[in-house]
Amino acid sequence: MKKSLSVILAITICLSIVLAGCQNKQGEKGTKPTDGTTEEVVTLKLMGWDNESQQKVYLEPFRKDNPNIKIEYQFVDNKQFDNVLNAQLAANEGPDIIIAGAQVKNLAAAGYLTDLTNEPIANKYMETGLSAFSFDGKYYGIPKLSWFEGVFYNKKIFAENDIEIPKTYDEWLQIHETLKEVGIKPQTMGAKSWEPMMKQSMGLLLNEFYATDAGKNFDEDFDSGKKTVEGNWNDALDKWGIMVERGYITKEMLGLDYDQALEEFALEKAAMWDSGPWSDVALKEKNPDLDYGMFPFPGSKEGTGWLVGGPGGAFCINKNTKHKEAAIKFLEYISTPEIQIAWAKEQSGSSFLKGVEVELGPVYEDCAKAFKAGNVYCPWNNWFGAQSIIMEMGKAEQDFIAGQKNIEQVVKAIDKKAEEIKSNRE
Repeated sequence: MKKSLSVILAITICLSIVLAGCQNKQGEKGTKPTDGTTEEVVTLKLMGWDNESQQKVYLEPFRKDNPNIKIEYQFVDNKQFDNVLNAQLAANEGPDIIIAGAQVKNLAAAGYLTDLTNEPIANKYMETGLSAFSFDGKYYGIPKLSWFEGVFYNKKIFAENDIEIPKTYDEWLQIHETLKEVGIKPQTMGAKSWEPMMKQSMGLLLNEFYATDAGKNFDEDFDSGKKTVEGNWNDALDKWGIMVERGYITKEMLGLDYDQALEEFALEKAAMWDSGPWSDVALKEKNPDLDYGMFPFPGSKEGTGWLVGGPGGAFCINKNTKHKEAAIKFLEYISTPEIQIAWAKEQSGSSFLKGVEVELGPVYEDCAKAFKAGNVYCPWNNWFGAQSIIMEMGKAEQDFIAGQKNIEQVVKAIDKKAEEIKSNRE
């Protein structure tokens, strides 16, 4: 009896080991579906810096139409995104699909991304969208919707105070003073993040520098180390500094995050706020009666103004993914006119997919001339190590707001970071 029990126990242990091995093997490939089909379910991990609610327009229909591909969305705050992603990739792990922006060139250079150049999907997109995510002549991501950022303004507050859309930077400064005098907060800014002041000052740079002969081919020369921002950006950044010197951008704003600034503008506690179409849904949820529009960043000379913008990031595939075929299928699915149009309609963006045209809503009618003139640009798309450089720029400007740096020191900090990246690259 004891011998029989020993045999049974041995067989049970062997079966357990065999079954465990089978489960592990199956777990690498996927799991069996529960919808009656025989195809294995593959799990794709997707990492991005926006909340999943902002991805529903393409995630929900994909999940419905592809029950055998499970998408797990991982949200990582922009402040920690690079650190979290790089740590995972360095360990030969990480998500199957990465939503990346200025990081793409660095990630491609490090060998972390799949080359999409010869994939049929790359031919579906315009070169203007693909080029921002290229490295050494190869494409490593397909572009999301284009993004743009300008100045949201409260139409009711403007009308009640006889304020018109500014055509020059001086007029914009005067609007701040007029509102301040009557007890209205001119603008709000979530300056707890390094991004807002970086983009606002970049708006002035587009008008004062990039729209001139001096700005032509500057980004290529800056990226190669032939030129520095010092001696080129100083005047424009000095002009932007007036916003801080006159108290229109304050130290208190360094304690505000994006959501708090959004709420201040939505609840009409501030007349202006720099942001983009991705804020529309949240603004309308906070205040359905909010009447607002957007105007471009103005410059010293009267003109159409400029919007800061470009491709809003890219979908990239981890080179070490075990599910490349499923990842490509996901990219192909979101690269259809139906998804692109629905996505653009929800977020008031435009698509780089060939043959797709999107009409912007009435909120952006004051930007029509800038769009028509092509005055939408994002310089850092052309820089290697761009994310680190613009982060350094924004942080240095935070120090300027706090009274710890002057504009000359801000400029030097940008060049120092760019030189550091160039040295490491060599």
